[in-house]
Amino acid sequence: QVQLVESGGGLVQPGGSLRLSCAASGSFFRIYTMAWYRQAPGKQRELVADITRGGTTNYADSVKGRFTISRDVAKNTVSLQMNSLKPEDTAVYYCKADVLLSTIGLPFASWGQGTQVTVSS
Repeated sequence: QVQLVESGGGLVQPGGSLRLSCAASGSFFRIYTMAWYRQAPGKQRELVADITRGGTTNYADSVKGRFTISRDVAKNTVSLQMNSLKPEDTAVYYCKADVLLSTIGLPFASWGQGTQVTVSS
């Protein structure tokens, strides 16, 4: 009922930039908080940044000052601008959205399929 499709991953040199995008589609009533998570090999998935419908943002300490999350509520999209990338940012990045399917019930977490970001010289 809800599909999240990420794009924008790839290979970049240390110090470079990438922009990830995620678009939600399908049949739903409303999307609340949207977020980006990442998972490096052998590590647990971790929150990178999230943003509420009202635009309040939250960042992991490791990306503060380098990454910027933004969203278009009307278009159901969220983006992550990543600057000054480091090798330790290498991971699969996942988009997550808290989705309410109808006017009743509770929101549930919907995940994208992930996009690989590799930072290497």
